[in-house]
Amino acid sequence: MSPRLRILCTNDDGVHAAGLRLLAEVARDIGQVEIVAPDRQQSAASHSLTLHRPLRATHTGDGEYVVDGTPTDCVLLAVNQLLETPPDFVFSGVNHGPNMGEDVLYSGTVAAAMEGTIFGIRSVAVSFASSHDEHLPGYARVLRDLLGKLVGRDDFPPETCFNINLPDRPAADVQGVRVTSLGRRVYADSLIRREDPSGKDYFWIGGGVLSWSGNDESDFQAIENGYVSVTPLHLDLTNHGLLRQIRSWDL
Repeated sequence: MSPRLRILCTNDDGVHAAGLRLLAEVARDIGQVEIVAPDRQQSAASHSLTLHRPLRATHTGDGEYVVDGTPTDCVLLAVNQLLETPPDFVFSGVNHGPNMGEDVLYSGTVAAAMEGTIFGIRSVAVSFASSHDEHLPGYARVLRDLLGKLVGRDDFPPETCFNINLPDRPAADVQGVRVTSLGRRVYADSLIRREDPSGKDYFWIGGGVLSWSGNDESDFQAIENGYVSVTPLHLDLTNHGLLRQIRSWDL
């Protein structure tokens, strides 16, 4: 692999996250790495931009910047201002927790890869389907092999990023790699209403019970069966199969 290949690494868990460090370590075996990442936790930031206050980027070392904004801000600043030349690839992650099904619409990890895709840069998002990190360091070899294969493709599809999820098990127990579609996830009791000491209501989003569904080709099913899931995500959200039908509605 050419040592001149330029790779931007970012995430949504913050610059100090173990997943980002692992991803950068793996990426350095593939090319020249530069890190531009948020200064704090930005999970569920989705594709948000910081529009109502100035952004600050701090150069903390050789090829590393910390941004007080979202993952999308990080990619935007990196490509337009911080890096001498645009990267050949954007690697986002490794997220601490899965990004499957509808999660891709909320995920800052996936949004950073999508922002790279918008710029015409080949991009990959990586997540680990567990909130426990004890198995994560063992995935260096798996990621090095998989990312190396994606980087080496001459036919990397346009307007598409790849969303990778690693199963919650030791890397030695991984069954293989499956190319998947998005599954579905349902949260029960994930919105909590409480009363503060002054008697005013407040709401807490999160928690509850999570359940997944999907056919045999879904990301959820692959992870459940111990496979690495690789899902191609396209920028175009149009339901092309319905265009003819909707046009007949005489709107």
